[in-house]
Amino acid sequence: MFRKILVANRGEIACRIIRTARKMGVATVAVYSEADAGALHVDMADEAVCIGPAPARQSYLVIDRIVQACRDVGADAVHPGYGFLSENSVFPEALQKEGIVFIGPPVEAIRLMGDKIRSRELARKAGLSVIPGYDGAVSTEDRAVGIARDIGLPIMIKASAGGGGKGMRIAHTEADVREGFRRAASEARSAFGDDRLLLEKYISNPRHIEIQILSDGETCLHVYERECSIQRRHQKVIEEAPSPFLDGPLRQAMVHQAVVLARSVGYRSAGTVEFIVDEQRQFYFLEMNTRLQVEHPVTECVTGLDLVEWMIRIAAGERLTLSQDEIVLKGWAMESRIYAEDPGRGFVPSSGRLVRYREPEPETGVRVDSGVREGGEISVHYDPLVAKLVTWGQDRDAALRGMQTALGGVYIRGITSNIPFLCSIVRHETFRNGACTTGFLDVHGREIVSTAPSSAYRVTMACIMAVAHRLYAERVFLFPGQHGNPSKKVTGDSIVVRFFGSCDLEVKLERQSCVEGLNAWSVFCGGHAHHVVSGWQVGDPIWHGTVNGKSVVAQVERKGTSFQMHLDGFCADIIVLEPHVAALNRMMPSRAKPDLSRFLLSPMPGFLISIDVSEGQTIKAGERLAVVEAMKMENVLRAEQDATVKKIHVTAGGSVSVDQVIMEFS
Repeated sequence: MFRKILVANRGEIACRIIRTARKMGVATVAVYSEADAGALHVDMADEAVCIGPAPARQSYLVIDRIVQACRDVGADAVHPGYGFLSENSVFPEALQKEGIVFIGPPVEAIRLMGDKIRSRELARKAGLSVIPGYDGAVSTEDRAVGIARDIGLPIMIKASAGGGGKGMRIAHTEADVREGFRRAASEARSAFGDDRLLLEKYISNPRHIEIQILSDGETCLHVYERECSIQRRHQKVIEEAPSPFLDGPLRQAMVHQAVVLARSVGYRSAGTVEFIVDEQRQFYFLEMNTRLQVEHPVTECVTGLDLVEWMIRIAAGERLTLSQDEIVLKGWAMESRIYAEDPGRGFVPSSGRLVRYREPEPETGVRVDSGVREGGEISVHYDPLVAKLVTWGQDRDAALRGMQTALGGVYIRGITSNIPFLCSIVRHETFRNGACTTGFLDVHGREIVSTAPSSAYRVTMACIMAVAHRLYAERVFLFPGQHGNPSKKVTGDSIVVRFFGSCDLEVKLERQSCVEGLNAWSVFCGGHAHHVVSGWQVGDPIWHGTVNGKSVVAQVERKGTSFQMHLDGFCADIIVLEPHVAALNRMMPSRAKPDLSRFLLSPMPGFLISIDVSEGQTIKAGERLAVVEAMKMENVLRAEQDATVKKIHVTAGGSVSVDQVIMEFS
């Protein structure tokens, strides 16, 4: 077994690998950029080495610096995690020259499968079904348009060395082909140092299902499938195992092809063969990822295997001690990727300090893989993944219920997260029925992004808010020195819960009992009586309890004289008033919002790649105005209406902050 493993990565996956190595009694070394000096993975490792400035191209992607770090600390093996250098065949070659073991597949397997053009050819030769497309790299826009005409639109433009949704575009028109070709090539060049592109027929609304492989070079096993159809911009959002779509025969056919492909390239380590499955249940090879997948925890939860441990053991020369029959599915698992991004603003990345960060209460069936902590920074230089929340249950319904509860227990402030978006997906009927395809968010995205609570949720929120407000009032009455002058009466039995911008709900409440810290209340709201029980204490942002016997997890925060509440992805700003005060408050005029339609604002902090118009130019709605790069993705900013460019306030080639004015219109 290895004496010391260097983890050539950062964030949650570095922490994940360190935990398993520690369990195995193997010392670990973290590498970090200057921006990550205070990161969690640095503190978790036994040793740490700085490898350069914040940009990944000057640190995490510099092979020589990582090899030198191995020399400096005497590491005898390197685990690459995912992303960065994990699928760059030059990296393990450089390690081999130094006598350092790469914890992953052989160089040739990485080279063959990492090149999507060559992997298509090999898959076809191995007898796998492949998506119709052009076999070879496409070098120019004109050539891409010609191939698109031959294949037939729509097409998928993909980076040959790509992954994680980067360097990918769907083109429905020839204009889309040209624009997509430029953007995909630029992203691929920036992210992977390889701008070769391939073109395939785009298959509408397929399922995305992948097979986990584990091989020691002689014995090759499958570890069943993962369903990864919930995607946004080709990046997975929620994954689960097993797939609700597969039956026995289809599963056997897919795992057979995955094992055949792995054997054909002499695969050794953990890897994943990805397929798409159309509405007629025909499946096609998509790609093979020669690394650990982001979503590997769901497989671990339903099989009991530690895939990282097996990667380390296989790399150390050990043989698999498992047989295929010993790998058995147990229960159901789901994973939600929690990102620092703002769904309400087109999913722009949200960088900054994690002012507050709290994970769900530890319990059976809940796992959190994270690489952050309260007070840490979400950097503009890297992928905005904050944590992976995984739940397990005896069946899919149990895993779903666990996910809905656990998401409510993740408390993040300081940056904006996609948790409301994840909650909306989890409670959506199509998802709950297991009927989602990769087009799910294209069809339902607008309704899912909405965070305005429904009438039923407003009643539940009003019940919780009435109880919370009463407890706040009682605290003021008991401790007047801390909270100012108390009123003679704690609060009236009748109150009005006002949802800003929405409605008022009249509420009456009575405390029924208080036993062992649990308060039971009768709350009259919306024409019905509701039974609320909770042991919540003032000041705790997480409210645990039951409403009418149903378990509820909400977030309640005091904001001056008002409150903010989050429940199942819904967010509401609320103020609690005495009835006569509410009547007077309704007479107050509302403040008009400022008109920002005459400005193009940067939707995110990032790097301004280009300004594509000039002052005095007349523009049309939909015309490209500028391109901002953030967290390795290029974002095209377009005109929302016809206008004339009055003034350009910034210069291409520099940084922009969120909401910074880029240009002004007349």
